[in-house]
Amino acid sequence: MRAVVYEQYGGPEVLEITEVDGPRARPGTVRIAVHAAGVNAADWKIRSGAFSGGEPLAAPAVVGLDAAGVVDEVGEGVTGVEVGDRVFGSGRGTFAEHAVLTSWAPLPRHVSFAEGAAAPVPVDTAVRVLDAVRATAGDTLVVSGAAGGVGTVLIQFARARGLIVIGTASAANLEYVEALGALATTYDEGWVERVRELAVAEVDAAADLAGAGVLPQLIELTGDPSRVVTIADGRAAELGVQFTSGGGDKGAALQAASRLLDTGDLRVVVEQTFPIEQTPEAQRRSELGHMRGRAVVEIVR
Repeated sequence: MRAVVYEQYGGPEVLEITEVDGPRARPGTVRIAVHAAGVNAADWKIRSGAFSGGEPLAAPAVVGLDAAGVVDEVGEGVTGVEVGDRVFGSGRGTFAEHAVLTSWAPLPRHVSFAEGAAAPVPVDTAVRVLDAVRATAGDTLVVSGAAGGVGTVLIQFARARGLIVIGTASAANLEYVEALGALATTYDEGWVERVRELAVAEVDAAADLAGAGVLPQLIELTGDPSRVVTIADGRAAELGVQFTSGGGDKGAALQAASRLLDTGDLRVVVEQTFPIEQTPEAQRRSELGHMRGRAVVEIVR
């Protein structure tokens, strides 16, 4: 099968398309014929060697964590899914014609494969963030970096749970954030005061999705560092703020997303799609940041 691989750590230029042996579904997993793969920051961080601990790459590696497609093999012990089902989920080596998923959920018929492929990491992150700050119906949640891929999903999950959301974003993205169901203000000077004016009551919880150095201000707004969570600021521990980078129940998060996608209460925004041959460019675009939604690589079958 065709797959995007790299044989050494480095920039996007180390990526190449080559023929590799297709994976097989292991116990507890499913294999899919991939139609689209989501581009995540983790993809290019892994490719760059940022998570390698200084160790060289042991063998050629296939890129990708998220995908959507059609199940073509079901592993031992798996129930509730059959060959031919449309699914989206997470695994390894998803930038390929076939991939094995370790977590998945049904992809509603009216949702495109590109939208499904864009969902898993943002969905998992959004659910972990909401659970970490212990936000419940009626609470007010401030989201710093609200217009990105994770922010887009987080706002909608929060609204589905009955939260009031105030998002900070650039002036160009205020209408976009408001359209997702949040109150919005810019993140330039005076933003803390503007958030207080927008809040109908006290700010209960806050999420930092951008790592823009705003943790002290979010603590000031909530009055409690334990109700603040970040996915991007390494100073979290010294400030008493929670840091989350994984460990949630991905399967449960994806099932919840599937239900919201089916009812129309969750919309995944795909900002740009790329053919598999342009995977290096897709990762470059992801590294630049400032995307409203997600970048997706489509696997033409």
